[in-house]
Order: sequence, then C-alpha cells, then structure tokens
Amino acid sequence: MPWIEVFAQNPPLLYGAALTLGLIIGSFLNVVILRLPRIMEAGWRRECAALADPAASSDEPVLSLARPRSQCPTCGHRIRALENIPILSYLLLRGRCSACKASISLRYPLIEGLTAALTLLVVLHFGLSAQTLAALPLTWALIALAVIDYDTQLLPDSITIPLLWAGLLLSLFGLFTDPSAAIIGAAAGYLSLWSVFQLFRLATGKEGMGYGDFKLLALFGAWFGWQSLLQIILLSALAGALLGTLLIVTGRHARGAPMPFGPFLAVAGWVCLIWGEPINNLYLRFVGLA
Repeated sequence: MPWIEVFAQNPPLLYGAALTLGLIIGSFLNVVILRLPRIMEAGWRRECAALADPAASSDEPVLSLARPRSQCPTCGHRIRALENIPILSYLLLRGRCSACKASISLRYPLIEGLTAALTLLVVLHFGLSAQTLAALPLTWALIALAVIDYDTQLLPDSITIPLLWAGLLLSLFGLFTDPSAAIIGAAAGYLSLWSVFQLFRLATGKEGMGYGDFKLLALFGAWFGWQSLLQIILLSALAGALLGTLLIVTGRHARGAPMPFGPFLAVAGWVCLIWGEPINNLYLRFVGLA
C-alpha cells in the first residue's frame, strides 16, 4: 500500500501521525469514560422499572456516546469544535469554560496526552505491523477501563468481552500467542482470580474484588497466553501494594476502604504487551534458568 511505504520511508511522519491519532482517540476516551457508566446505570434503571411495572414507560432522556453533544457541566454551554481540540483547547481556554469560566478538570488533557504517548510507544515498539493494528485498540481500551474502574469500580462487559473474543481470534494468526495457549490462558485467567475471590469470601465474609477483574485477566490470558498470567498478577499486586500504601500514608485513601484492582491489572497487562518477554527473560536469568 502506498501510504505504508510513505510512513516506512518517513519515520518522523509516522510518529507524528501516531501522536495525532492518539490525541484524537484520547479525546474520545474522555467521552467514553464519562458517559459509559452513566449509560450502564440508565439501562439498569430501565430494566428495574420494567420488572416492577412492564407497562410503564421511562421519560429519562436516552444518553449515548454520540448524543447529546458535550457541554459544560456547570452552565450547560455546548462545546464548540474549536473548544474541543485535544490539549490545545485546554491551554487556550486556560482550563476554564469559555462561557461561565468554571474550571475544567485537568484530567481531560492528561488522558489525551497519555493516550498519545502510549500510542507512540506501541508504534515505536511494533512498527508498521499487524501487531500494531491489534495492540492500539487494546491500549486505548485499557486506558478507558482503568479510569472507569478507578471512578466507579466497574469494568464494563461491553469493553472486556469483545476484547476477550478478539484475543482468542487473533491467536489463530499467531500475533501474540498460539490458540492453545490463548484458550488455556483465558480459562486460567478467569478461574485463578475467581478462586481467590471465593477463598477470600469464605475466610472473611467479604468480596475482595469484582467479576470484572476475572474477565480482564481472562482477556490478557487470551491475548498473551497462559504464560503471561503469573507476570501480570505479580506486577499488578506489586503496583497495587505500593500505590495503595502511598495513598493511605498521604491520607488520600482511607484504610479499609475498597480500592479497585482493575487499574493495576490494566497497567500490568499493558506492560506485558510491550515488555513481557524481556521481563520474563530477566526473571529466568535471575533464577538461573536461562
């Protein structure tokens, strides 16, 4: 394809395109992160209302990722196209609504910048390849899942389940692992955390994590094979312990309050995507097996 040759011969152009694409996707992820939990909650309310009274009709406005247009949560000002340019609009507006001057959360440009940076890292790592085409949607989805879980302690099935199936299908082409490792990985990923969940509930009477965490680890097993699961579990547990301790010590998280595990799983899974093999090799050399 001509455009592939253009990018192959002009790496700066490729990297600029990756950053631009990442910024655009990051802006969309801000919408997904904000609206998808609300869409889910509205759906649950409609289902409950239908069970209580099948003849009743809901007057609740339908919310989607596309409609209504984005607006200021303080004054309702509709965000114009020139006010929705990733990062640049935030800087030009000095972090405030153009209508009411209410503060705009710094999280929006941070997510856009993070998405751009991770998009560039994926392109740098995999180059112009089929792996890049697969790894980019996974990366973007993990950003959305991590922030949604941090905000709401929800990991939407509408994201995790399609990606789990995508990982199984991609294994047929051997992009990241083979079919047998993917199938075993998906089953082992789900059952490993499910077993921990059941044992913890029997021992304490409490639920230590949600079913979304099981599905997210199953997703990684499908993408990277069963061999990756121990690495992801250890990395996520280490990240959770370090950050959790830091938040408690600094007073930003109450001791004993629930902390979502999904963000740590997402970070560990993405690290495995990019550096999983070098980390495994380093570990094997450390224990004298390589």
